[in-house]
Amino acid sequence: MSKVNTVLGQIPAEELGLVAVHEHIGYGMPGSELDTKWWKTPEQRYEETVPKLRRFHELGGGTFVDATGICNGRDVDYYKSLSAKTGVHIVACTGFVGGDTALPHFARADVDYLTRQFVHEITVGIGGTGSLAGVIKVGVSRGGRMTDLDKRIYRAAARASLTTGVPILTHLAIDAENAIAIFDEEGLPLDRVLFGHVDDGVNADRTRDVWIAEQGGRIGFDTFGYETELPDPPFWARPRQERLDHFLRFIGDGRLHQVLASADANCSPLGWPGVKGHTVNYIFEDLIPDLRAAGLDEAAIKTIFVDNPADFLTLRKPA
Repeated sequence: MSKVNTVLGQIPAEELGLVAVHEHIGYGMPGSELDTKWWKTPEQRYEETVPKLRRFHELGGGTFVDATGICNGRDVDYYKSLSAKTGVHIVACTGFVGGDTALPHFARADVDYLTRQFVHEITVGIGGTGSLAGVIKVGVSRGGRMTDLDKRIYRAAARASLTTGVPILTHLAIDAENAIAIFDEEGLPLDRVLFGHVDDGVNADRTRDVWIAEQGGRIGFDTFGYETELPDPPFWARPRQERLDHFLRFIGDGRLHQVLASADANCSPLGWPGVKGHTVNYIFEDLIPDLRAAGLDEAAIKTIFVDNPADFLTLRKPA
């Protein structure tokens, strides 16, 4: 039976239900806990997060993939409490959102050390929690080109994925040529990689989403809800209809089985105010109604949010 690592233990992939594949319980940059202007107490974060996850569950959400990497505010014991409290399966990740968020201890590490770190968190546990990571996070540092550290992280992620069967998701899909070259060199099948944020308002025009899909990669349209129509939109916002049209055009070209969608929302941001009015529940409250209005049937919606994520998250070692 296919299995997926969640913070409360392995479960059959068939039990994931509808999956929000790229989200955050609480994301912050290293040192954000020192920012007294925006920092919230644990009690405040709990009060802010539980209603969002309960609402997600009430609307039909089954699984929340937390894409918060090492050094960015992971708190797996907290995730375990939230999962038990709300009934939502939570998948935690190992890896880094990008080399520029890695603290010096990791930034100086070689590929072998990083590989061992990732494998340990997948097979033994994250810290002392006993919870196993279910996905590996990698990313391109600010500037838009992979740094030497980014490349070491990507290579270590590929090796850890091959060793453990856990998939990889990326922060941004720019500089994909370098990423795919590394994965190819390591022998990692590209269907084990979700190239994320192809739809964001900064990089969409220079992200080769069709080319990546042609190479065999999975494509993440996972910044839904970050709209220029928001009262105070973030710099990566994009007009709602423009993003939706991009998504529909992509799947309309016969790529439905390679696409996953999410909102990349932050339940309770760490060390910054966050984006008001944007939550994981955008998936139910806005995105799925938009897809239905555009003519997608229930089978296609199930493929995007249930079947594709279950196949992606399943522990699978290459033959």
